[in-house]
Amino acid sequence: MKRLLPHLALTLVVALLMLGLLSWLCSAAFPDSGLHSLLSGEGIRWFLGRLASLMATPVLVWILLLAAAWGAMQHSGMLHTDATYRRRRARIIMLSYLALFVILVALLALMPHAVLLSATGTLWPSPFSASLVPVMAFALLSAAVLYGIVAGTFASLADVYHALLDGLRLSAPLLLFYILLAQLFFSLCFVFA
Repeated sequence: MKRLLPHLALTLVVALLMLGLLSWLCSAAFPDSGLHSLLSGEGIRWFLGRLASLMATPVLVWILLLAAAWGAMQHSGMLHTDATYRRRRARIIMLSYLALFVILVALLALMPHAVLLSATGTLWPSPFSASLVPVMAFALLSAAVLYGIVAGTFASLADVYHALLDGLRLSAPLLLFYILLAQLFFSLCFVFA
């Protein structure tokens, strides 16, 4: 896997470069085709001018939040199956917390005239659907921290902090692939728009 990921990243970079070259060739050969060239003045201005704003999508936030939650879940010990008294008690408290969390979110989203429904009363699209991944990440993160505190694996605030950072460190390969895929996707959208 360690050898595959660099080759996959290089493939995405080459695909982006090929898209730039092919868009330039096709727009020059077929000017009436409606294709936009990434190597024209317009394309270069678009690419450099929107580089950061195109990557700043909810998917980036989702990756970061889920990575922090994963780090907390790993370091808290909630994924382990051993059944000491302290871990069983922590698991019961954590599951009770998650049940209350789900009930609260359900009340905010499923009741008539609920706060998280859209203006027309639907779940999709609505504030509920827009916040589903961040809310799930927060639920997992807070449940893992609660579990770690009760089970004794998080003895201090520094332990929690380092667990969250470790999750973010583990997500670094995902962030690189997100950046490359986002640029390739939005560049395709520009060329064919």
